[in-house]
Amino acid sequence: MFEQNDVLGLCDLMSTHGILFWLDGGWAVDGLLGKQTRSHADVDIVIQEMDVPLLRQLLEARGYDDVERPDSCPWNFVLVDKTGREVDFHAIILNNKGDGQYGPMENGFIFSAEALTGKAKIGNKSVACISPESLVKYHMGYAPDENDFKDVSALCNHFGIELPENYRSFRMK
Repeated sequence: MFEQNDVLGLCDLMSTHGILFWLDGGWAVDGLLGKQTRSHADVDIVIQEMDVPLLRQLLEARGYDDVERPDSCPWNFVLVDKTGREVDFHAIILNNKGDGQYGPMENGFIFSAEALTGKAKIGNKSVACISPESLVKYHMGYAPDENDFKDVSALCNHFGIELPENYRSFRMK
C-alpha cells in the first residue's frame, strides 16, 4: 500500500531534484478533497519525459524496479519496491502552450494546460495535481468500478461538477 508519508516522500524526492510532477489518480482525488478517503495500492504521477532517466535512477537507488504490464511503454510504466509500493508514471512532453503530449501524437491524448492546474493537499503539503474536472473526464470511456464511482462522485459533489451519465447508472446498481 502507498501511504500518505510515502506520497510525501516521493513528492519531496522529485521536488528536491527539480522534477516537475502532478499527482494523478486516487491520490490526486484525495489531495483535492484534502483528506485520504480510501487506501491506495499505488500512486499515479505525471512527469515530463525529459525527467524519466533521472527519476528512474533515483528510485532504482531506493530499491524500485520495473513491473512489466500489458500497457507498459516508454510513456506509461510502473516501478515497484520490495515492499510492494507501486508508482505508476505517465510521461508527457510539454509544448509551448503548456499542454502535455502523452504518448505518440497519433494516439491523440493530451493533458491540457488546464488539466495541469490542480492543487492538492497531502498532509500539510500543497502539491500540483490534475484538475478535478480533468480527473472526472479521464474516468470516462471504460466501465467504472467501485473506487472509480467513489472518486468521481466525491469530486463531483465537492466541486459542483455534473456526475457523468455512466456513473449515474452505476449508482443505481
